[in-house]
Amino acid sequence: MTATPETLRAPLVVEFPFTRSLGPVQSAFLTGLRERTLLGVRTEAGRVLVPPVEYDPETAAELRDLVEVDATGTVTTWAWNPEPRPGQPLATPFAWVLVRLDGADTALLHALDAPHPDAVRTGMRVRVRWAAERHGAITDIACFEPYESTPRRTPPRPHDGRFDAPVTGIVAPARLDYTYSPGRAQTAYLHALAERRTVGERCPSCAKVYVPPRGACPTCGIATTERVEVGPRGTVTTFCIVNIKAKNLNIEVPYVYAHIALDGAGLALHGRIAGIPYDQVRMGLRVEPVWSDDGRYPDHYRPSGEPDADYDTYKELL
Repeated sequence: MTATPETLRAPLVVEFPFTRSLGPVQSAFLTGLRERTLLGVRTEAGRVLVPPVEYDPETAAELRDLVEVDATGTVTTWAWNPEPRPGQPLATPFAWVLVRLDGADTALLHALDAPHPDAVRTGMRVRVRWAAERHGAITDIACFEPYESTPRRTPPRPHDGRFDAPVTGIVAPARLDYTYSPGRAQTAYLHALAERRTVGERCPSCAKVYVPPRGACPTCGIATTERVEVGPRGTVTTFCIVNIKAKNLNIEVPYVYAHIALDGAGLALHGRIAGIPYDQVRMGLRVEPVWSDDGRYPDHYRPSGEPDADYDTYKELL
């Protein structure tokens, strides 16, 4: 009886903290949240946009006419979130809602604290629940909560956008958590790496060997099944010098990250170059893998001691 191959699964996190400076409109909006003040911006046509933007989405005109709107509003549409993820506004099930605040003509996306989906409806009235500690971010609005009221028809109030200690920049963390399960081709590739071998797959049409394999040729669109062992040595085709230290990566800068065409492969893969001063790495340098302590993958590549490869032997892989 043939044993069923193990299904590989692993948690994967893609995270990038994006740092940006703020213009006068966004600065006023976020600083206003810190001060429990909701600001929008008025367009030339008289529409009030919340959240405010710096340029009119219809005419591209610069916008600076700030106005204050109310902390109450109306739900325009919603979706129930039964299983909140880490970092979301609430830890218990809640509704994502678009709320048109009183005085605004556009809707703001945030969370609504509701006990169950039957308690949410389009057209329901809500109000802002402010966070106990506020720092000048959208999270200063903890969430919305149901609020029995009638829409206020008072016009938005002009606001000069001036606050003490204005917020001038933010760090917006972008993060994606998911469980990755490789398919047939990549499972075979990972099992081969555990044996200190690198295996690709050959396209039956163009005959290129792709490493890592994807199960199909990206050029011809044809399924690939023929496995081909490549390397272990290869040639540096292009490279860059990294001068910024990455979070949670215990590698001193500067270091070199390169495209490496393994012998027999039709595609260059990524790898770090070590064992040589960073300013001596060059195109055509012949390298070999240095395996990780657990032997499951190449930790980096080092010079193999061979003469540099001729440019004509790798120019098609640039």
